Amino acid sequence: MGMSEFYGMGDDEESIATIHEALDNGVNFIDTADMYGPFKNEELVGRAIKGRRDEVVLATKFGNERGADGSFVGVNGQAQYVRRACDDSLRRLGVDVIDLYYQHRVDRSVPLEETWGAMKSLVAEGKVRYLGISEASPATIERAHQVHPVAAVQSEYSLWTRDPEDGVLATCRRLGIGFVAYSPLGRGFLTSEPLNRDASGEGDTRRFHPRFSGDAKTKNLALVARLEEIASTKGVTVAQLALAWVLSRGLDVVPIPGTKRRKWLRENIAASLITLDGAECAALEAAVPREDVVGDRYHESGMRTING
Repeated sequence: MGMSEFYGMGDDEESIATIHEALDNGVNFIDTADMYGPFKNEELVGRAIKGRRDEVVLATKFGNERGADGSFVGVNGQAQYVRRACDDSLRRLGVDVIDLYYQHRVDRSVPLEETWGAMKSLVAEGKVRYLGISEASPATIERAHQVHPVAAVQSEYSLWTRDPEDGVLATCRRLGIGFVAYSPLGRGFLTSEPLNRDASGEGDTRRFHPRFSGDAKTKNLALVARLEEIASTKGVTVAQLALAWVLSRGLDVVPIPGTKRRKWLRENIAASLITLDGAECAALEAAVPREDVVGDRYHESGMRTING
């Protein structure tokens, strides 16, 4: 996502080089969405994987509808839109099939069975291999799973966003569904990079997120300081520590740390070599207690679209 929008100015050449280096190092899961850019990120990913499609497990999403001018139209789960969005994504990505197709947000105005019925037809037509859903409640996950097997649920999950522990993870495990953790680095806040926390660059919308501004930011920085102490003792970076914690949640939990630069990619990959024991995990959770994190993870309108 950050390669094309939301986290400041992008550099397509560096972004493509980052994707190529990821593939060269065995990173094979690439996650995008039609709304990123909008549309530009799918095109970027398509250029990056051209000639290397067999190396990639490709995921994209529909549901957050945007206009060509970048305007946010709203959440759309209508069957006709699902089919059109899929065809558009296939074209932009330059592929014949999408490996994992997510409903990005749940449209509460459309029966879930209608949306998932259309998604199921995409599998039957060979346009999509597996289906997923993002930011859905346990009850919604169960309803979707009754229409067609849910392969993956994607929701924000990190040391400072523990919401999936309130039923979603348990539901996924009971139904045999994989869990994909987005923003495992807290949108860059859980790192040692000040620019990520300042979010003051041109086009960086994180400065509008409640956790990144005002008194909330000051208090949340104190949590990062605690992580920095633990990371220093262990000889790793804060980002690596935060990623290692998510990786410790289980083999069915897959973090997708976004980056647009090769230097951060290398740091992220190295986190997979870090092993945390039970005591270390407990220390990290004590350093960042859920109740000490200040601010919602989205602004008000964004919060209304989660837990659908």
